[in-house]
Amino acid sequence: MTDISTAYRNNRVGPVMRHGDLAVAVAEAAQIDNPDRQITVEDKIAYLRIETDDELVLTRATIEDMLGRPFSMNDLEVDLASFAGRIDTGADSVRFYYATHL
Repeated sequence: MTDISTAYRNNRVGPVMRHGDLAVAVAEAAQIDNPDRQITVEDKIAYLRIETDDELVLTRATIEDMLGRPFSMNDLEVDLASFAGRIDTGADSVRFYYATHL
């Protein structure tokens, strides 16, 4: 049974990253690449849960800026422990989303 007070969490999307430099850069990039969304970052010591409602986009360029070095979107998979929602990946961006909203 779903508690109505937490039903909003059913539309939360985003990556769960192993803690490290890339996770911190992704959390910062999420804020920059999604200025119209409230991004939540939960530090669980071993990992960071980065999430928002409905859709979250990350771009390679912003992650590179946050890391201060070149970055390939394929390298995201190395530290991506899990994610919420559906995922579309490309060479220059990744998108976490839900097609159906509760």
